[in-house]
Amino acid sequence: MSPERIFEMVRKELRQVLRDVRMRGVLFVAPVIQLLIFGYAVSTDVRDTATFVIDADGSRESRDLVEAFTASGYFRVAGASRRPADLVRALDRGEAAVGLVIPAGFARDVRRGGPAKVQLLFDGTNSNVATVAMGYAGRIVQSWGMRIAPAQAPPGVELRARAWFNPDLNSRTYNVPAVVGAILVLVCLLLTALAIVREREIGTLEQLLVSPLTPGELILGKTIPFAAIGLVDLGLVTAVALYWFHVPFRGSALLLLLASLLYILSALGVGLYISTISRTQQEAFMAVFLVFMPTMLLSGFMFPVSSMPPVFRWLTLINPMRHYLEIVRGIFLKGAGAAALWKQLAALSLMGVGILWLAADRFRRRAAAG
Repeated sequence: MSPERIFEMVRKELRQVLRDVRMRGVLFVAPVIQLLIFGYAVSTDVRDTATFVIDADGSRESRDLVEAFTASGYFRVAGASRRPADLVRALDRGEAAVGLVIPAGFARDVRRGGPAKVQLLFDGTNSNVATVAMGYAGRIVQSWGMRIAPAQAPPGVELRARAWFNPDLNSRTYNVPAVVGAILVLVCLLLTALAIVREREIGTLEQLLVSPLTPGELILGKTIPFAAIGLVDLGLVTAVALYWFHVPFRGSALLLLLASLLYILSALGVGLYISTISRTQQEAFMAVFLVFMPTMLLSGFMFPVSSMPPVFRWLTLINPMRHYLEIVRGIFLKGAGAAALWKQLAALSLMGVGILWLAADRFRRRAAAG
């Protein structure tokens, strides 16, 4: 291989991609916008959940309990009544997602130190909101009960829970690092698949094939610029994650760079493979999203891998994005090093080199066949 020819090919690709102002916006501005949208929109946190209160007791204790709910920030009173039928109507119409029912005699039971009953109803049509809200409500009631419990009858067991690595259990802290992996794979897939197919459509790919460039030099000249663009996007979105969303970064920047490079190799290999089976840019574009969606769903980005059926858990092992997300979250949140992440790094290395080699071999054979 000739380094001079590869360098000229890389320079040609960069000039071709970056000379269009709109393309520069797509490559360097769109990823930042996507991260901002994902960072704010993709959240499993529950805030200001509409709550309908049935206070049949009307006592100071019942009002104090309702105040504890609203003061937490997780719930807001959307309506109140003394008739249970009003609560049912509010849940049916979607005017409330949570119902808090305080029966008559609640204050009496609290003062006696006996079990005081409170009923919580949740709208289960959105199971995620219902599950998270149920956990918050349970902790609020438990904390309130311990606070007002008579001094002479302290609770037998005191529970003290603490979350490591993400003390506030902020979903944004967990999701934003994962968005980095989604943006990288999408950018690299689109660039590699569409660029080569575009060359074929306008007829310049045949000119490149009959030039002194070898197939290996052509492949390197096509993939190196997109790998560089992917690393620039990595720097941009990482900076936004750190300085805008204030996501903690406790690990090694060099380890993150190495893992990202291996991950980008996998994405470039898949994009190159798509380019060998697509004849038009429309076909390549559809194939990219046909690959991108299962990659997202089977990565653990949206749904925990542990909750998937066994067959799909096995499928996630051949998904580079799954291993990369484990690395990114480990580096950002835990400060994990290579000793803790060597399995994921080894998997990315094998898949990155293997996928890129298979795609390059198919590209060479197709180019040789004309």
